[in-house]
Amino acid sequence: MEVTLVVFLILAVFIVFRPSSSKKIHGRSQQRPYSTPSTSRDPSPKTRTTQSARFNEKGARHLPEARVLTGAAYVTDGDTIKIKKTQIRLFGIDAPELNHPYGKKAKWALHGLCKGQTIRAEITDVDNHGRTVARCYLPDGRDLSAEMVKQGLAIDWPKFSGGKYLNLETDDARKKLFLADARQKGRMHVWERFEEKQGKR
Repeated sequence: MEVTLVVFLILAVFIVFRPSSSKKIHGRSQQRPYSTPSTSRDPSPKTRTTQSARFNEKGARHLPEARVLTGAAYVTDGDTIKIKKTQIRLFGIDAPELNHPYGKKAKWALHGLCKGQTIRAEITDVDNHGRTVARCYLPDGRDLSAEMVKQGLAIDWPKFSGGKYLNLETDDARKKLFLADARQKGRMHVWERFEEKQGKR
């Protein structure tokens, strides 16, 4: 009788004080890291119109081995193409946005290089939206990034290229493409002033 009572008491204590199935940390239930919703704010409509399709380097991952994609290229702007529905940012350079000075000229220069050609894209990085960065080559081996810089319609982006294309820049490139230069230097107030002036026209 006493043994049965002791067993019953032990079971009762275990049931009352057994640990919860979900662990708690500092009074909050522990969540799986991948279930946490994103807290990043949606960019303003004005920003989305010029930058929604841009490669997001902050959310990018480097591929340990380059993935190769080949095909005809649809040109989006002076440093962005699409091959087989994959959006690709040209490696290591920065060209003007379409609504910036020389933006349309840069787009058509890249179109001229790619027209009728099979482009080889060696994808090195993919961002969290599936957009990619790639070293892109013409069939004769010319590097599209280098060709755009040589024409003075793109500038080297040392943060990503390591300065690979810096010596190919034309003397007036950074003056002409002052908004791209400002972006690289984190001087986005220059963009804001430019777009305010555009809006007043």
